[in-house]
Amino acid sequence: MFQRSFWLATAAFAITGSAAFAQTPAPAPARPATSAAPGPAVGEVVVEGTAPPVRTSIDRQSYTVANDLQATTGSISDALRNVPSVEVDVNGNVSLRGDSNVTILIDGKPSGRFKGENKGQALQSLPATQIERVEVITNPSAAFNPEGSAGIINLITKKTSKPGFGGSVRANVGSAGRQNGSLSVSRKDGDLTLSGDVYLRHDSLKQAFRSDREFQDPLGPGFISQALRSANSGAFDVMGLRGGVDYDPDAKTRISLELDYNGVTFDSVQIESLRQTMAAGATRTAYDNATALRQDRDSLEAQLSYRYKWADDHEFTASLSRELNDEDRTRPILRSFLFPASGPVFELSDNRNHFWATRLKVDYSQPLPDEAKLKLGYAWDADDNDYEVIFIRGPGAGPYAIDPVRSNLFQFDQQVHAAYVTYERPLGELTALAGLRAEATQIDLDQVTQGLKASNDYVRLYPSLHLTYKLSDIQQLKASYSRRVQRPQAQDYNPFRVYVNPTNRFQGNSNLKPQVTDSFEAGYQYRKQGVILLATGYYRRTRDSVNDVFRDLGGGVILQSKENIGRSQSAGVELVANGRLPGKVTYNISGNAVWNEIDARDLGFGSGVRSAYTAFGRASLGWQVSDKDFLQVQGFVNGKQLLSQGYRKPQVGVNLGYRHKFNDQVSGVVTVQDVLSTAGFTSVVDTPLYRERNRAEAKNRAVLLGVTYTFGGRQRDPGFDFGGPGG
Repeated sequence: MFQRSFWLATAAFAITGSAAFAQTPAPAPARPATSAAPGPAVGEVVVEGTAPPVRTSIDRQSYTVANDLQATTGSISDALRNVPSVEVDVNGNVSLRGDSNVTILIDGKPSGRFKGENKGQALQSLPATQIERVEVITNPSAAFNPEGSAGIINLITKKTSKPGFGGSVRANVGSAGRQNGSLSVSRKDGDLTLSGDVYLRHDSLKQAFRSDREFQDPLGPGFISQALRSANSGAFDVMGLRGGVDYDPDAKTRISLELDYNGVTFDSVQIESLRQTMAAGATRTAYDNATALRQDRDSLEAQLSYRYKWADDHEFTASLSRELNDEDRTRPILRSFLFPASGPVFELSDNRNHFWATRLKVDYSQPLPDEAKLKLGYAWDADDNDYEVIFIRGPGAGPYAIDPVRSNLFQFDQQVHAAYVTYERPLGELTALAGLRAEATQIDLDQVTQGLKASNDYVRLYPSLHLTYKLSDIQQLKASYSRRVQRPQAQDYNPFRVYVNPTNRFQGNSNLKPQVTDSFEAGYQYRKQGVILLATGYYRRTRDSVNDVFRDLGGGVILQSKENIGRSQSAGVELVANGRLPGKVTYNISGNAVWNEIDARDLGFGSGVRSAYTAFGRASLGWQVSDKDFLQVQGFVNGKQLLSQGYRKPQVGVNLGYRHKFNDQVSGVVTVQDVLSTAGFTSVVDTPLYRERNRAEAKNRAVLLGVTYTFGGRQRDPGFDFGGPGG
């Protein structure tokens, strides 16, 4: 069905697009400039070249993804793997310098699809072809929402600026039945701009998982060993639709309306076996599972925005958005008990999440004498979540009934009112950006099933300070400070003990406090003739750290919960090098060396103070073989990650890409993902009474072939800007 729909849409669009092309020449298509993607700021440096891969300003680093061939055929997760400071695991989950508490924005605005446990899946379902560049903001100013202790990743979409009609068609097919494609169109005629995107993707999944657990025998001395083995295979389909209208009644005013839909359907089958063995070698428990998973997630967002611009840096903007996310995850299981022998048992858990988000944002900026700039703003974010679990069980042959002990309804409402002010001013060779943000947060919890209600209201201040000092035309020093917060996710507050399987439970904590981080950075920048070198030292101090905690409930049942474990801190050095080598070779290399410490003595069961050193790195080499051919190789290493009761082992990966330009409108690309088949992760939990080692191995190696056709004038596809540093 997916293949037929995509190719019919491509053929129909090629006919209408060709007719339009014959009528009106136009630029290469992209998304309209509907909103305020931040432009160059005071002190911003742009590396010379046709597509500068790195921009630096007083509070952020910006990296283009135009040269990334993986972005041509892959998702946003694939593109982020090649961005300095960013780590992406096999499930698409993102970290900044080893911290997974990252806020994802699109054109400076949040989205509900990037919240909760499905954030990684959302990044894997969105196409990277719609992204022009990625802003990495590790110490955001007070103008940004302070959510996310690690910082912010801001995805800047492509924009339409020239008049006329244009569009592009992309189609990619790969091994294991993988395929994706997109259509993009835009028309700018006088004071009206219309644009739209369609994206379809079909992908397969194969993963093997093994878990080895040891826990104390409740009936006597010694430990019981548990071995769990599973194999999972499935597929997911993604559809994305976007339409936008920009109306400019005069040269200073813009009114924009945008609608965005994203739908994901995921189906998988899992075969699982569990065996428990006593210390003497006798079997304690043995069963097999056959599981099917069906997940549907739909996201619909409408946004209305207004902008009035008097002059450069003097403007007023306002936006109002309403977003709906609906998710339904159904998981039927047939469990066969081998020892002690008994009849099969059927279980079905239906997890439903209904989420509304309403956001209002108002910003005003004004230039002041002496090149100073003042910004003021207000934001209101309101989240309304309903989480419902319906659990059905019974004998394998029936009848089945709802289990009220394992079913529950949890409601979570949160409102945040925020006001901020920032003031930026150059003082000779020094430029300072100071800011203060005040936020009032109101949280209401209702565990309907248990009849438990709770609320929490608090007001917090979040200051920020950024400094740059110009040593020379090619050298600059930078320093910054900001206070960040990481509020727990909605489900983290749910006090209901959720049944996962016979050996695992999960329970939230309604008494969780937000995690607060003070972040300090100092850096040096060098740029000359297309070469840019960045060196940054950073230190983070966190209180009320929120982390996963595992407890043995006895009988081999482990409870996973959330706790404010106390304090943590980290320090590190990051190096970034970007430039050109002889022979039309470009390079982009970055690395982090980090020290982490977690003080978990408040947990009271022996975790104590734990620390570790680790490192992260990535490199990309591109070779412009000829005017029409480009080769690229990428590699990354994610180092050992410290957990409150254990650690996660390192990860490595290598990707390859080749692009051929047939003419100014048609190009072909070949990419190979996970060349070494190293996708996966290993985590270890080690406590005096409970030990566990988990290993997941994903079959992610894939070869993808793609074609891009750009119509609407002889405009070069932005993806061909191979000039990179130095032009």
